[in-house]
Amino acid sequence: MGFFKFIFSKVFLKQLLLALLVLVLLVFGLLYWLRASTNHDQRIAVPDLSKMSLGLVQQELENADLNYVVIDSSNYNPDFPTFSVIEQNPAAGKFVKEGRKIYLVLNPSGYRKIEIPELVGRTQRQVEPTLLALGFKIGKIDYRDHISSDEVLELRHDGQTLNVGDALRKTSVIDLVVGNGKGSYRTSGDAAQDVINDAEDLDDAGF
Repeated sequence: MGFFKFIFSKVFLKQLLLALLVLVLLVFGLLYWLRASTNHDQRIAVPDLSKMSLGLVQQELENADLNYVVIDSSNYNPDFPTFSVIEQNPAAGKFVKEGRKIYLVLNPSGYRKIEIPELVGRTQRQVEPTLLALGFKIGKIDYRDHISSDEVLELRHDGQTLNVGDALRKTSVIDLVVGNGKGSYRTSGDAAQDVINDAEDLDDAGF
């Protein structure tokens, strides 16, 4: 009976209420600390960094208490300024916590260079789709006397003959020199020798 009498005594009830009050205060204090340390209620809208230089990006993100990391350079896009932001993650308008890193992709200084493959000797119908698939543009077509019609004899850029392995920027214009099928297998040296032989034959005949 003495135990039950103690449980319902004023002293025990006061101690119990005091213990519950301390427990509640501890729980609320812990929750408040967790929210403050993890920025639970703080959300920052990611600004639109598209087409900004890194200098402007740094200023914009510092004002928003955010950081950035440049992860890559994309394929050149002429619609964006050189070295400006072409992609960002998280995207503009997304809500993030303070100090979050924004990952950026920048626009390079120009189109990447592509090596010229072995194309001389192939037909024009083979060469043109290959050059277009590599990202080049087809310029003017010059025809030259040659036994083979439609055969590509030279590739040129800005008047200079291109060789295998030469590198040009994507979208460069390449001119073609193509055979017209009107030539012969005889070289200019052979023709010259024939003239000499004909002259000797005439001399021997007394002309």
